Amino acid sequence: TECVSGCVCPKGLFDDGRGGCVEQNDCPCIHNNEWYSSGEKIKVDCNTCTCQKGIWKCTDDVCYGTCMIYGSGHYNTFDGKFYDFDGSCEYVATQDFCGDKNSSGSFSIITENVPCGTTGVTCSKAIKMFLGKTELKLENKEYKEIQRDVGDDVQYWNRTVGLYLVIEASNGVILIWDKKTTVFIKLSPDYKGKVCGLCGNFDDKANNDFTTRSGLQESNPLNFGNSWKQSPMCPDVTQEIKPCDLKPHRKSWAERECSIIQSTVFEICHSKVNPRPFYEACVHDACSCDSGGDCECFCSAVAAYAQECIKAEACVFWRTPDICPIFCDYYN
Repeated sequence: TECVSGCVCPKGLFDDGRGGCVEQNDCPCIHNNEWYSSGEKIKVDCNTCTCQKGIWKCTDDVCYGTCMIYGSGHYNTFDGKFYDFDGSCEYVATQDFCGDKNSSGSFSIITENVPCGTTGVTCSKAIKMFLGKTELKLENKEYKEIQRDVGDDVQYWNRTVGLYLVIEASNGVILIWDKKTTVFIKLSPDYKGKVCGLCGNFDDKANNDFTTRSGLQESNPLNFGNSWKQSPMCPDVTQEIKPCDLKPHRKSWAERECSIIQSTVFEICHSKVNPRPFYEACVHDACSCDSGGDCECFCSAVAAYAQECIKAEACVFWRTPDICPIFCDYYN
């Protein structure tokens, strides 16, 4: 826009942002602070984007939404809102029985949260999945099926993939469970804006995810979470628990262990997925799991970040014989 001294490109060529001059057809594109040459492709969620003359051209497939619940009360909604809620009760994670009392839904997923450690934080101990007249209960590394009298027939399939148990239903609901405290719920695009619960409403807007059972907008995650408890007998959560303040002797250990998330090990992912909330969740969990299983809490927290990295096309090999090893020969 103005005259500056220094190197410029000859007429008809364009600065490629990397110190070179190229023709317009060879202009690169930028995504997450990385440059891509013309013709290169990247995956963004379930769509493929191709760099053409410096502009991304993307397919516009509608993608499945994913909600993640892991560790001691961490939630990442379908629309990407990250929050903590430590309630000891059964809560609606997501369901399509929303609004109209007479409307019939096809599924409901309930998470049963119990204290894990002495500080009062809670972890998901069991998952109940209602599909028509079938109830599936996932607990103690296995699941059992209970047939009820009411509801439609909804088919489902289950399979084991690596460490995870995957349950896929014909109505577009997929549940992925690590047999410990991590649950991923995937919903087909047909459910956009039609679900409710702790996982939000899946309408591509994160700012209205805290919608209570009565349909009110909340700003406080505690009030929002309390509204989704299954039993009125459970006590409400009144304050956020800060386990590192209650167990200060564990804080430095937790910060040291969890620093792997912000280290060069995950460097390839930092520009794609913000590590900060995952690091803070990891420290929170490592402080709170003080009655055994502290390694498991730490590993689940790092694995949650690694999972988001994979979704963003950044594959990180972070497990070692010393850090959260998996005995692949045994599992294979």
